[in-house]
Amino acid sequence: MARFLIKRLLSAVLTLFAVSVLSFLMFFALPKDPVNGMCPKNCNAERLERVRQELGLRDPLHTQYLGYMKGIFVGRDLGSAQGGQCDAPCLGYSYVNSEAVTDTMARVLPVTLSIVIPAAILWLLLGVGLGMISALRRGTMLDRIAIGFSLTGASLQLYFVGAVLLLIFVYNLKILPVPGYTSIFDNPLKWASGLVLAWVALAFLFSAIYARLSRAQMLETLSEDFIRTARAKGLPKSKVHGRHALRAAITPVVTIAGLDVGGALGGTVITETTFGITGLGRTAVEAVRGGDLPTIMATVLIAAFFVVVANLVVDLLYAFIDPRVRLG
Repeated sequence: MARFLIKRLLSAVLTLFAVSVLSFLMFFALPKDPVNGMCPKNCNAERLERVRQELGLRDPLHTQYLGYMKGIFVGRDLGSAQGGQCDAPCLGYSYVNSEAVTDTMARVLPVTLSIVIPAAILWLLLGVGLGMISALRRGTMLDRIAIGFSLTGASLQLYFVGAVLLLIFVYNLKILPVPGYTSIFDNPLKWASGLVLAWVALAFLFSAIYARLSRAQMLETLSEDFIRTARAKGLPKSKVHGRHALRAAITPVVTIAGLDVGGALGGTVITETTFGITGLGRTAVEAVRGGDLPTIMATVLIAAFFVVVANLVVDLLYAFIDPRVRLG
């Protein structure tokens, strides 16, 4: 177990390193000059050159990259034009937003976390629960309803579902406020009411996928030899289905959940755009449009970090969920 964990941690570090290098190099492959977006329109050639010097854009690429990575771990001095000393984790300074990127991330990251984590809990509970019940009641009316729900959810898009929810609950019935973000520590009720439509939209669409996957996996597991052996021993249905079948069937679901949650934490662009909430996703899009290198790098690294951590957690969960899996 320890050996497996060390190998996975080393792999995660190498993956994040590769992502940081590629994202840094890709930025310089863009045709747009970042300085044009960082300096007002009335900037003359002298001012543009001074901005390039302040950003270190005249230094060799490897020097710029090493300086950026150094700031993440130990901090660095960005100069008076960029806010002075930047403590670790220093993600640079955005001339587009005129603030430290760390401050930007501290503002938008809680928004994305508040959208994704509650929605993920909802879609996992609803999707997996419905899929398992559907498999155990195969051929019944409940099974047909679950299949219809799954097909409906899989056929719709988030921007459509979100628009319908807004039209019904915000503009027609007026029982919910316009979606927005309020810190849960300031006002929990306002936090929930401002994000509940985003949770419902994500949960509806994702749970449809998980219901189909869970049903298929449960049906396949129920036909396995070890399930027939458990039944032959006279074990109660609750133990056969809950302790044995569910644990074996849920492993593929955990794999997909890790990828979905990790990817969603990296930025729910469509969700944030649909409901008019600014989180990590919309911030990343705006940074690309403005050629904002420090913000682009920060959003890419954070997204990669979430995906890598989610996959690591999934691998570790395998051994606990399914005893047939051994990590080594």
